[in-house]
Amino acid sequence: MPGNRITDLQVIKYKELRSEHSQEAAAAKTGISVSSARRIEGRTVLPSQRGERRWRTRADPLDDVWHSEVVPLLESAPALMAVTVLEELQRRHPGRFGESVLRTLQRRLRQWRAEHGTEREIFFAQEHPPGRLALSDFTVADELEICIAGLVFPHRLYQFTFAHSGWRHGRVVRGGESFQALASGLQEALWMAGGVPEEHRTDSLSAAFNNLAEQEELTRRYQGLCEHYAMRASRNNPGESHENGSIESRQGSLKRALDQALLLRGTREFPDVPAYEQFLAEIVRRLNVRCARNWEVERARLKPLPTRRTVDFEEIDARVSKFGVFSAKSGLYSVPSRLAGHRLKVRLYSAHLEAWLGGVKVFECERLYGSVETRHPKRIDWPHMLPSLKRKPGAFARWVLRDAMFPRSEYAQTWQRLRERLEERSACRLMVDLLDLADRANVVTELAAVLARLHECDVLPDIEQLRERFAPRVPRMPSVQVVLPATAVYDELLGAA
Repeated sequence: MPGNRITDLQVIKYKELRSEHSQEAAAAKTGISVSSARRIEGRTVLPSQRGERRWRTRADPLDDVWHSEVVPLLESAPALMAVTVLEELQRRHPGRFGESVLRTLQRRLRQWRAEHGTEREIFFAQEHPPGRLALSDFTVADELEICIAGLVFPHRLYQFTFAHSGWRHGRVVRGGESFQALASGLQEALWMAGGVPEEHRTDSLSAAFNNLAEQEELTRRYQGLCEHYAMRASRNNPGESHENGSIESRQGSLKRALDQALLLRGTREFPDVPAYEQFLAEIVRRLNVRCARNWEVERARLKPLPTRRTVDFEEIDARVSKFGVFSAKSGLYSVPSRLAGHRLKVRLYSAHLEAWLGGVKVFECERLYGSVETRHPKRIDWPHMLPSLKRKPGAFARWVLRDAMFPRSEYAQTWQRLRERLEERSACRLMVDLLDLADRANVVTELAAVLARLHECDVLPDIEQLRERFAPRVPRMPSVQVVLPATAVYDELLGAA
């Protein structure tokens, strides 16, 4: 084959076959070309006895510029690329060096760097005994283009894996790389695995490390989490992602598996976040099937779990204002009006929050996260505000939180039309009555569909007709007549017995 040296064994085998076959057949059987066979027949020594060829078959195009111009360039800037050097030579010697010189220059630069270049970094493959090392990492998953109920769903994926077996656990994370997301995902993984590794490694997460300039210091909460599970905490050196290679590669494989499964599914839209989380769990389960044998070995080496989990939330104090709302981590939340003026203990989890008053949980909802478009998100639950709005409907017109209250976009469109067609007092009263009807009759979606049709017909809603339409139906009780038999019938039955 071109580029391969002919060995002594090939020469000997060719000469043995040549006595019985033609030149072409013997060359084919030996694996050499016919032209090489002609040269072999005229020689009496083996290739190993001839010595190495020390002459050139063509003139060196870089002979007179290599030591005088190219080598000084490389010595002053060893990182120069062959393309850059060729462009410089073409500028210095117009019309002399064509593009065909590039491949020769690349080989010469590679040879020069091997002999005179700087020392290169060596990577050391590591052995991972079962049960010793587990790793955690976050990755942005926006390229998956997941949609929830028709809206783009920006999110991250948290992944935990064991270095030896490759067993993994993943979960969906809203917001950033917070301690709550790390603690929740880590504890879920450990309890699903049924044991604890000796060491847990992350990259330079601010949720785990203070990242001081000259010293490494665990955050208080992360240190308490690792101590609770008797794990040794470690991290890779900043900027050296290959030290976390056991999980960095699995982040890519997880997203590739998700992308392929989404292609088979035919759509990237999910009705809600739990449906997407269930989809992710199924993909992770399929990936874990591949490492089942190694996982059985590693699971037997894990340390036992503690008797209970530790906290995976952040607790803050929040006071409910006279407006019936409180703020927590840049998010604004409404609560039932009976809590106005109380100071609550708010527990912030990665996906939800809980409000406690005197040891009693009085409120729970999904946690809000800011984005580039909305830095201070609001969650105004309209049933919380209805009792007060029914007493003071005129406040609805210029209420600063009005736009965040509407349960669906159809209600916001209806308000715009009412404000344009009716006087302010009547528009406010009608809008509050519509919201009250949707709440009392539990017809938020059905009423929204009616309002959308009225908007298409350019007709204002009639509250009385809507109340009659959605009024609870009076149940119709069937008329049942019970005929009692005569007592003599029982006497006849006893006589017959």
